[in-house]
Amino acid sequence: MTETSGKSTDARQDTGTSRRRFIATAAAAAASVTVAAPAVHAQAPIKLKFQSTWPNKDIFHEFAGDYVKRVNAMTGGRVELEILPAGSVVPAFQMLDAVSSGILDGGHGVAAYWYGKSKAFSLFGTAPAFGWDADELLGWVRYGGGQELYDDLVQNTLKLNVVGMLTGPMPSQPLGWFKKEITSADDMRGMKYRTVGLGADLFKEFGAAVTIVPGGEIVPAIDRGLLDGAEFNNPSSDLILGFPDVAKVYMLGSYHQALECFEILFNKTKFDSLPNDVQEILKGASDATSATMMWKAQDRYSKDLEAIKARGVKVLPTPKAVLEAQLNAWDTVIANLSADPVFKKVVDSQKDWAKRIVGFRLEYEPDSKFAYDHFFKTA
Repeated sequence: MTETSGKSTDARQDTGTSRRRFIATAAAAAASVTVAAPAVHAQAPIKLKFQSTWPNKDIFHEFAGDYVKRVNAMTGGRVELEILPAGSVVPAFQMLDAVSSGILDGGHGVAAYWYGKSKAFSLFGTAPAFGWDADELLGWVRYGGGQELYDDLVQNTLKLNVVGMLTGPMPSQPLGWFKKEITSADDMRGMKYRTVGLGADLFKEFGAAVTIVPGGEIVPAIDRGLLDGAEFNNPSSDLILGFPDVAKVYMLGSYHQALECFEILFNKTKFDSLPNDVQEILKGASDATSATMMWKAQDRYSKDLEAIKARGVKVLPTPKAVLEAQLNAWDTVIANLSADPVFKKVVDSQKDWAKRIVGFRLEYEPDSKFAYDHFFKTA
C-alpha cells in the first residue's frame, strides 16, 4: 500500500509539473503573439491620390467614388484611395498625363478624352456604331483581344506610364440639347456643337463646327452663346449640370456615341510596386463596380428623364434621316482613319467581334419592344 501510494504521489507531481510547463509555454506563446500583432496593424496604409475627370456634383464622380469605396473596403484599410473631383490637382483633360508622370496615382475618366493623343485611343471610348452595346464592347475587351490592343497602344505606341482598366458600360448617348428640333443632318451644318472623341470626326462630316470641352464647361458655354447645341451623356448628368436651364429640346438616340465605357487609370510604376493581392483588388473592384454602376444607372437615369420632362423640356427621338446620315458618316470616318495601321488593327478587331456577337444576339433573343408594347403600351 505504501509503495503504491508513493507512486501515485510521484505521478501527481509529474502531472502538475507538466501542466505548469504547458501553461507557461502557452502564456509565452500568447505573449509573443500579443507583442507581434501591433507591429502588423501599425503599418501605414498605402495612400493613393485618385482624381476623376468629372465635376463633384455629377453622377459620374459618384461612380468614381463608388470604386474608391469598394477598394478601400476590400483592402481592409491597407489602401486609402483619396477621391478628388476634376480640377483638384489638374484640369479634366490633363488627368492622363498627370497619372503617367506620377503627379496623380490614379484617375477615373473615359478613353475618348485622350482623342488628341491618338484617334485609335478613342475607339476604346467612342467606338463605331456596329450595332453593339457597351456591355458587348467590354466583352471584346475581356475576351476579344481588346485589353491586349489597349495595353499595346497605351504602353508601346504612346509610351504612357499607365495601367488602364475599362469598366462601367454606358447606354447610347443622346444626340443632345438644342434650341430647336433637329429634323435633318443639314440642320447641324455650321452649328457650334460639343461632343468628344470620334464623335467630333463624325459631326465634322455633317459640316458642324465641333468644340471639345469637359462636362462642367458645357452649360456655361451654351448660356453664353458659345455653343448652339451639345451632348454630354445621360439624363442624370444633364439634369444636375443644368442643361434644362439653357435648352428646351432634348433629342434621344444617336449613333455618334452608341456605346461607351469608363476607364480607370493608375500610374504603372506605382501599380507595379504594390503587393500582388492589392493589384488584384484594384482590378477586381473595377469589375465589381462595373456591374453595380450599370444597375444604379438603370434606376437613376430613368427617374431623371422623367424629371427632365417635368421641367418643360421637349424630349424627342432622333429622326431616322439623321441616324442614316450618321451611319454614312461612320463609313467615311472609318475609311479615312484606317490609313493609320494602329487604328485599323483595333477597329478591324472590333468589327469581327461585333459581327459575331451582335449577330448571335439578334438571332438568339426575342424582340424586347414587342413584349414591352404588349404589356405597357397605351393607345
